[in-house]
Amino acid sequence: MSYQVLARKWRPRSFREMVGQTHVLKALINALDNERLHHAYLFTGTRGVGKTTIARILAKCLNCETGISSTPCGTCSVCREIDEGRFVDLIEVDAASRTKVEDTRELLENVQYAPSRGRYKVYLIDEVHMLSTHSFNALLKTLEEPPPHVKFLLATTDPQKLPVTILSRCLQFSLKNMPPERVVAHLQQVLAAESIPFEDDALWLLGRAADGSMRDAMSLTDQAIAFGEGKVLAADVRAMLGTLDHGQVYDVLQALLEGDGRAVLDAVRHLAEQGPDWGGVLAELLNVLHRVAIAQVLPDAVDNGQGDRERVLTLAQTLPAEDVQYYYQLGLVGRRDLPLAPDPRHGFEMVLLRMLAFRPAGAAIAERPALKTTGASPATADSNPRPVAAAVPAAAAPARPPAPEASPAPVQATPMVSNTTPIEEPVDLPWEDPAPVATKAAPAPAPAPTPVEAAGAPVASRALPTPQVEATPEATVIAELPADTSGDDLDGDEEPPPAEDYYEVGLDDYLDSLGDPADDEIAAAPTPAVQPATGLAADWQALFPDLKLGGLTASIAANCTLVAVDGDRWHLHLDPAQSALFNANQQRRLNDALNQQQGRPITLEVTIQTPEQETPAQAAARRRAERQRQAEQSIQDDPLIRQMMQQFAATVRAGTIEPVDTQA
Repeated sequence: MSYQVLARKWRPRSFREMVGQTHVLKALINALDNERLHHAYLFTGTRGVGKTTIARILAKCLNCETGISSTPCGTCSVCREIDEGRFVDLIEVDAASRTKVEDTRELLENVQYAPSRGRYKVYLIDEVHMLSTHSFNALLKTLEEPPPHVKFLLATTDPQKLPVTILSRCLQFSLKNMPPERVVAHLQQVLAAESIPFEDDALWLLGRAADGSMRDAMSLTDQAIAFGEGKVLAADVRAMLGTLDHGQVYDVLQALLEGDGRAVLDAVRHLAEQGPDWGGVLAELLNVLHRVAIAQVLPDAVDNGQGDRERVLTLAQTLPAEDVQYYYQLGLVGRRDLPLAPDPRHGFEMVLLRMLAFRPAGAAIAERPALKTTGASPATADSNPRPVAAAVPAAAAPARPPAPEASPAPVQATPMVSNTTPIEEPVDLPWEDPAPVATKAAPAPAPAPTPVEAAGAPVASRALPTPQVEATPEATVIAELPADTSGDDLDGDEEPPPAEDYYEVGLDDYLDSLGDPADDEIAAAPTPAVQPATGLAADWQALFPDLKLGGLTASIAANCTLVAVDGDRWHLHLDPAQSALFNANQQRRLNDALNQQQGRPITLEVTIQTPEQETPAQAAARRRAERQRQAEQSIQDDPLIRQMMQQFAATVRAGTIEPVDTQA
């Protein structure tokens, strides 16, 4: 008897013998056992994952002499003939060789006739995506409403090429690629049954080379048996496949870990003896680094898909995490630049030498082995880093050791900032002149409480020129300015504003500078207030255009609302979302404009707190959005436009409608 290849000899004859594809088998088994059978099935997936095999088993289940079930007997004449490929009512068609519409019409001419022997006439069309457009059109009607004795089983590796009309008429099952673990387990079972000696490392090489295809794995195993004279050994399989010895990748990583430049170059020399693809070697190195990084975060997540799980876990415990990340990044860049190197080997060597020369240095440098003299010098860290205060709430800040005592910095009277975030460390800002700043200074004596503080407002410390702390409703800024601002600027870090900064601007002009509400920038518009403006808030909206503000000061004022007036003392609430650029200069300019408009000195207090009523900006944005909505609705209701949309399938472009009336 002639030799039968393993892929055909070990092809499953029933659903129980199938390896993997549980999600497909479960649906088919339940459908067969309950006799809920569809007339068309489509099996998709890459080559060698079981599409045709499942289709033949399904044909056997439909026509077995014992009845329709998910467990055909396998011994009746129908089952034997299907296994041998000679059952008359199983018509297998290779669509790749019968693409013409004439072939499809000839095939469908016999659909109306009853099966000769079986219960169903089964049409198995392989690589169905190769059919022409006319062939698909000829198949549509029959595929949708076939005779009750006909079943269509379609298989393809490229379902994207199938027309949607075909897909909608079939039950679609997507078969998954076989993972290396499942392939290796099946090969172990087959080789043990065939009494063929093998090594596990050799099977892992075959499982990875199969790239998810069980048929490819069986074919490669046949080739390995012939190559190894009846044995499947790792050295023979590696020579047959021309693949890289995985252990040499670990030799390279070990040399990098030890900082040994000579060992790195020796490892490259050993790799060069095999004439490898250096891009593939670098890709394999990146793959190992990726698995090492996974092992450092979650060791249980590392699979044994390459048969080296223990080596990966060992390397993960030895190689610092920052080195792994940096080596991976350098490897990605090096793989991109490898085609530009004069010689691929030189490019690969330069990637490794770059990893050696620029290995991360930091607090954990003492725990790593020092570089040997044959390697490059490690990079050094800045010996005097400049700390920056972290903008985190005090409750969430980690405990710090006490800093050296320092004299308390002078606290300016205004502006006063109240926030739960203390300034714990000096911040060296590029626009500030050098000045002594206290670190962890003892609290300065509290000044006499102001009327606002006595009412319950939190006491504050000195504010930075540009606050970086995200404002929240709980974070409050209170700035008190005397009516007479002719003295020195309270914020000594900024020059007085030039006179040309003051120009007359209306509310609509300010909002126009923010962009059209139909644009994407509408997302940045102020959030609508909870309530419409009434009382003092409405008075502030009416007063705002008369202030004749411009620039950032106009933006600050437009996002405020007036909450209290006590004689010449006015209290504003500023929207936290618009308070990032609020500082003493903006406070003084707003106070000056208010003094000029009122004709008397006003003491202004600004608190960063979400307004309970609409600000001028929110009210104007609401009116503009309403005008925009009305404009869009008027376009939609226009009879001429509706007629064009109905007769010519015209559409109105989003964002192209603008209201003609631009008055607030």
